[in-house]
Amino acid sequence: MSTATFHISSLLEKMTSSDKDFRFMATSDLMSELQKDSIQLDEDSERKVVKMLLRLLEDKNGEVQNLAVKCLGPLVGKVKEHQVETIVDALCANMRSDKEQLRDIAGIGLKTVLSELPTAATGSGLATNVCRKITGQLTSAIAQQEDVAVQLEALDILSDMLSRLGAPLATFHASLLHCLLPQLSSPRLAVRKRAVGALGHLAAACSTDLFVELADYLLDRLPGPRAPASPATIRTLIQCLGSVGRQAGHRLGAHLDRLVPLVEEFCKLDDDELRESCLQAFEAFLKKCPKEMGPHVSKVTSLCLQYMKHDPNYNYDSDGEEEQMETEDSEFSEQESEDEYSDDDDMSWKVRRAAAKCMAALISSRPDLLPDFHCTLAPALICRFKEREENVKADIFGAYIVLLQQTRPPKGWLEAVEEPTQTGSSLHMLRGQVALVIKALQRQLKDRSIRARQGCFSLLTELAGVLPGSLAEHMPMLVAGTVFSLADHSSSSTIRMDALAFLQGLLGTEPAEAFHPHLPTILPPVMACVSDPFYKIAAEALLVLQELVRALWPLDRPRILDPEPYVREMSAATLARLHATDLDQEVKERAISCMGHLVGHLGDRLGDDLEPSLLLLLDRLRNEITRLPAVKALTLIAMSPLRLDLKPILAEALPILASFLRKNQRVLRLATLAALDALAQNQGPSLPPSAVRAVLAELPALVSESDMHVAQLAVDCLATVTQVQPASLAEVSGPVLSELLRLLHSPLLPAGVLVATEGFLQALVGTRPPCVDYAKLISLLTAPVYNQAADGGPGLHKQVYHSLARCVAALAAACPQEAAGTANRLVCDARSPHSSTGVKVLAFLSLAEVGQVAGPGPQRELKAVLLEALGSPSEDVRAAASYALGRVGAGNLPDFLPFLLGQIEAEPRRQYLLLHSLREALGAAPPDSLKPYAEDIWALLFQRCEGAEEGTRGVVAECLGKLVLVNPPFLLPRFRKQLAAGEFMDSLQDPDLNVRRATLAFFNSAVHNKPSLVRDLLDDILPLLYQETKIRRDLIREVEMGPFKHTVDDGLDVRKAAFECMYSLLESCLGQLDICEFLNHVEDGLKDHYDIRMLTFIMLARLATLCPAPVLQRVDRLIEPIRATCTAKVKAGSVKQEFEKQDELKRSAMRAVAALLTIPEAGKSPIMADFSSQIRSNPELATLFESIQDSASAPSTDSMELS
Repeated sequence: MSTATFHISSLLEKMTSSDKDFRFMATSDLMSELQKDSIQLDEDSERKVVKMLLRLLEDKNGEVQNLAVKCLGPLVGKVKEHQVETIVDALCANMRSDKEQLRDIAGIGLKTVLSELPTAATGSGLATNVCRKITGQLTSAIAQQEDVAVQLEALDILSDMLSRLGAPLATFHASLLHCLLPQLSSPRLAVRKRAVGALGHLAAACSTDLFVELADYLLDRLPGPRAPASPATIRTLIQCLGSVGRQAGHRLGAHLDRLVPLVEEFCKLDDDELRESCLQAFEAFLKKCPKEMGPHVSKVTSLCLQYMKHDPNYNYDSDGEEEQMETEDSEFSEQESEDEYSDDDDMSWKVRRAAAKCMAALISSRPDLLPDFHCTLAPALICRFKEREENVKADIFGAYIVLLQQTRPPKGWLEAVEEPTQTGSSLHMLRGQVALVIKALQRQLKDRSIRARQGCFSLLTELAGVLPGSLAEHMPMLVAGTVFSLADHSSSSTIRMDALAFLQGLLGTEPAEAFHPHLPTILPPVMACVSDPFYKIAAEALLVLQELVRALWPLDRPRILDPEPYVREMSAATLARLHATDLDQEVKERAISCMGHLVGHLGDRLGDDLEPSLLLLLDRLRNEITRLPAVKALTLIAMSPLRLDLKPILAEALPILASFLRKNQRVLRLATLAALDALAQNQGPSLPPSAVRAVLAELPALVSESDMHVAQLAVDCLATVTQVQPASLAEVSGPVLSELLRLLHSPLLPAGVLVATEGFLQALVGTRPPCVDYAKLISLLTAPVYNQAADGGPGLHKQVYHSLARCVAALAAACPQEAAGTANRLVCDARSPHSSTGVKVLAFLSLAEVGQVAGPGPQRELKAVLLEALGSPSEDVRAAASYALGRVGAGNLPDFLPFLLGQIEAEPRRQYLLLHSLREALGAAPPDSLKPYAEDIWALLFQRCEGAEEGTRGVVAECLGKLVLVNPPFLLPRFRKQLAAGEFMDSLQDPDLNVRRATLAFFNSAVHNKPSLVRDLLDDILPLLYQETKIRRDLIREVEMGPFKHTVDDGLDVRKAAFECMYSLLESCLGQLDICEFLNHVEDGLKDHYDIRMLTFIMLARLATLCPAPVLQRVDRLIEPIRATCTAKVKAGSVKQEFEKQDELKRSAMRAVAALLTIPEAGKSPIMADFSSQIRSNPELATLFESIQDSASAPSTDSMELS
């Protein structure tokens, strides 16, 4: 017998004791044992524990009973299925007991067991089996009318069960529906309420037929407004509709035209509870069926406006007079007068709250009506900021915040271009409301209620974010309101933290000048918060202080405000925080950062405080916990244009920083390299050479391919040190160069590292005397290419030649006197018949870069060499020569361009390569120098537009684009005239497929890079775009390939381009799309070709996150094509690629399913639940799905981000 089993059997023995304390302690110990993951029970122990706990549920002592019930939770996961069923049977039997206490305990027990059952998603059938056992017993308990308590308990349990495990109970749905519907007319309010909740959960999971039955039942029972019915019945039915709307509103769309007028009529009855239910139902309908609610928006809006101010027991007109009369000591009398109004039976506040919430749902579901909302809803909401009931006021603020969030301009929005558009007009209207909002909030900011003030701060923060700079003129009032909350010590600390966060945001959005007059008012309370004993307030206040320093005394502009009166106080408060060591980590870090800003921005005014601050910073640098913030603060101070004297700390700080470069913590290494670079740039000559050498010794190890970002910063740092202390570099230049050359041979070299390397090499030859000789460096760089095996074995990657050429050019630019010689040598190498392909490629690419530096000397010879190379048998040499011709030509246009144009005319066979050269020249030459040749190039390019080769036409198009950019005002109108098809719309309807495809590619680029140009044209473009997503049978043909027939779809590329445009529109123009129409085409794409299905799966996953409501409405239809993809089989004997394609499709489809399941209600859909169980029962799909869910819980990088 194992020790655990022995221990448990001794506990079971104690549980039979007659002493209740023994029983209690033994049960408590059992609870602890069961909560351990490691515990394993054998069959016999399981049976005994279950039997004993069921016995203890009937214990005379209440505390023992309660503990025994709690034990059931962890026990469910530890025993076998038939034991769980034993527990459930016993609990159900106890539910029908005569003893009330036993019934209560059994109810709690069933809820506990249900909450611990593994959901169907884990693939366990236990939950389903248990629920099936319970359901029959629950329905009979609900149907019996004798004991209401049993009924209520059963309804509660059923609700729980349906919300967690609705779908697996499909076989019982019909019987449950028929059992629950009669309860809606129960005489007991509590029974009706619970039945309403259970029906809501059932509506989400039941089949379509049952849902229609439920909806029809509710609609048929709702009497017409004239027909007599008890208010309680109507209330229950409307509440039930609201509950169904909240849980399964997406399925109600088809019934709304019958529903809405009825609910609207009931709103007019004089019954506040009914009105609240009606407005809550509307809120659910708006959230779940925005499109179907479209025709009813105006009616719902007027109802919201009417009931938001429905307060029959209170006269707001007296507010104005009250404001003038009110003085400090009249607070008590005002309280009294409010008490007279607040009637215990007054339910009107619930109606106002429901109206405000409904309004928020209305605004968020219809972004297209924003301008109307700004005209109608905004003034009404602002007017209601004076609401007396705290809960309602919070929701009114919430509704206005939703309006602000919807008005926030989209990404890439250009105010200058878009002022006349919808966003522009909404922002314009909002600007007009700012003064009204501020006036309405003036009293609220000094309200006694903390929640009201928090609402004000949230609203103002959002407003400042949408309209930066709009609050500057109202600063006196905002400062007064903020200071009022900062000085409020009477209540919880949250309001002070909110006030500090608001102030910090304000410093980021409003111009600094607006704060200047108010600094004497703001600073004292902020200082008081800095020294506050509560760490969260102190941390937030230090952040505000840092922001104040950054905003009011910026480093890039002359100081307008004299810091003298404030600087001592700020530095004293921060230093006090820096000195203390027994602080919270967050406060320590913020204090260091704040001190860094103070020294960096105002160090010249700190006087005697400067040195102690620096020494303290040095001390924090030594401490492992605070070293990272200290390094960042040091970087700030080193980069400061104030050129502070850091000598007191440099000798000690540099070796500490050098030791950080050996640490594993990457963030620390990056921060340290940035700090060293800043110190070398600004304190270079005063750095002690011995300390510099200590730093340099650590750097070669960091120049490695394993971490390119660290390598880039290390090389930058080396370049800076080379310029300020070249003598220190002698020892490390060798190891560093060998590491750098290894880096340059990496085909994945990032541009930043290459630029840093060029800078370092230029620094090496640029010092006097040079650290390393020019010729030595050139031979080091080119040796790998020159020493390559002549048979051209596995050579270097193409990209490596470009990197090496850039470095050669950088060296030539740093030593102009050597450039001509280098160029001549390169021309010789390129010309020599003995040179290998690699040498020629490197020579041409280097000439492309060096040619512009070397002057016209060797260029005469160059033309001949380059032209000759264009006929080379090696494609790499031809490409390099064509690139070089263009780049060299860009540096000497008068000589090269006429020659190049002449060659294009004369040599039709080399046209493709010569056009590439022209493209390079157009890209590299300064626009003004190209203007004289624009006409000749224009004429030449338009002659080549009709070329038979698609590749040539592509290059011509690129050249034309670059040429138009040389002189857009003059050439763009001519270019548009050349578009024979006329406008964009016409070319989307062009009979030629290639024209349509090119037009879609252009549209995609516009949506991507300049969405502002497209947004207002979408109404005309979208129908044409959607037209292109349809499969056209007339473009599908059969091709015979020997004995096989192969189907070719000529329209595929155009369709694919159209779907790519749709994806881009999701990113930048979501607000202008009718998502329901959009989804129709996505749905068609799910059944299309492989490439298009891949795209639409990604779109579907994106849509599930961006606008879940419309996706949820058609989730049943979307699942079918996904299911077809997942269950498709590849024909036996297919090629490997077919199997890979199918796997990729399945993975993509699974990602879409995982995204759909993030919508809370989607999993309850019967079709989705069925598909989920199908996935779990198929081992291959189950494994795939789990791996996708695991990767989704990690930070996602797998969306097709095109932004």
